[in-house]
Amino acid sequence: MVVTKDTLIGDILDFDQTTASFFFEMGMHCLGCPSSRGETIEQACEVHGVSVDVLIERINAHLAKS
Repeated sequence: MVVTKDTLIGDILDFDQTTASFFFEMGMHCLGCPSSRGETIEQACEVHGVSVDVLIERINAHLAKS
């Protein structure tokens, strides 16, 4: 899996649950909520004031190691 700005958070978590820590670090603690799982990674980053490019890079690097 390769994460992009349009990737849904739920899809990322379904692919690899260990990615939850990246969302917790940015203050997104509502990962079980249906609305958060339906957000794109870009939408979540906008709401939480996090750089989408940095988060995507970190998650993709993590997934590449798996």
